[in-house]
Formats: sequence, C-alpha cells, structure tokens
Amino acid sequence: MSNQEGINNCRDSHTCPTRLVLRVFRSARLKENTVANSSFDVVSRYDIQEVDNAVNQTAKEISQRYDFRNVDASIELKGESVTLVANTAERVLAILDVLQTKLIRRGLSLKQVDFGQSEPKLSGKVFKLTGSLKEGISQENAKKITKLIRDEGPKSVKAQIQGDEVRVTSKSRDDLQATIALLKSAQFDVALQFVNFR
Repeated sequence: MSNQEGINNCRDSHTCPTRLVLRVFRSARLKENTVANSSFDVVSRYDIQEVDNAVNQTAKEISQRYDFRNVDASIELKGESVTLVANTAERVLAILDVLQTKLIRRGLSLKQVDFGQSEPKLSGKVFKLTGSLKEGISQENAKKITKLIRDEGPKSVKAQIQGDEVRVTSKSRDDLQATIALLKSAQFDVALQFVNFR
C-alpha cells in the first residue's frame, strides 16, 4: 500500500498525519479568533503624598528666601485645597510660582490644581489665593476623549466611558500604544494618566 493510500485509509485521528495537521491548523485558527482584547484605563488622579511634598518644599524655600524675610507668608494643604497667604498680591504669586515648579519636578501636572484666574484676593490685612485639587474625568471631557479616539484613533480601538474614567480596548497592543500617543498629544483641560495596561 502506498503512503498516499495509507494516509487516505487512516482512521485514527491521533496518528493520521493528515488529520493531525488539520487538528493543529484548526486549533491555531480557533486561538486566532479568540484572542483576548488588551486594554488600559484613562484616568485623572493625583498622588496626595507628592502634593504634600511639593507644598512642604515650597514652604521651606519661601522661609529661606531674602525677599520673604520678616514677611507673614505661608502655604497650607488642607483636604483638597491649597491656600497661599502673603502681605502682598505679588508675594502670593511668587509663592504660586515656587509651588508650580515643585509640582512639576515631582511629576505632577499643573492641571491638577485649579487656582481659577490666579488673582489673589484681599482678606483682612493679607492676600489669599486658594486652589482646589482636581481628580476624575468629567463627562464632558470623557466624551471628548472617546470622540477623539473614534475619529482619529486606530480603527481596532474602542473606548467606553466608565464613571470618571475611560476604558480603551483593542486586540492590538500596538494600536493601544498609538492611542496613548494620540491622547498625550491632544489638548485637554484635565491631566490624564494611562493605567491598568493589560
């Protein structure tokens, strides 16, 4: 009996070369069709410890500066608010400048502390400026993010709003990386981080 006849007459799927090849091929196709999606979450969070470190460093620097000597000036972090106090509006803005420098050096975005119009207000005999820490993506910004991904991102990528976060999924990790690059290059009024990549 020829090899071809042996293959054609083979009934044992575990030893028959042709059927074994077909089983491997079908198994590979099945795995290809059931590849799990990869994903990451777009969030807006801050590390309160890093904010506290930046505030403490700011307080230390202004206490040592010549132009703040014998001046009633301070910076305080309380809850989700940062308050700057000094005897003139100019000194309050100088404290703000130091704080922003410290925040950036600690890897924090200035978008995470909202000081409004950054205009110190007279309160009694001192000037004050209060900023609030911002966390979470608003529905408006979440919609902007999903629209940008839909309009300009890779076609394989899907985005879904989940509370104050956005879940981004795709079968292609390269497409997810391209989406992160797209979001980093966009101008949003909220600081974004990309977490839970899996």
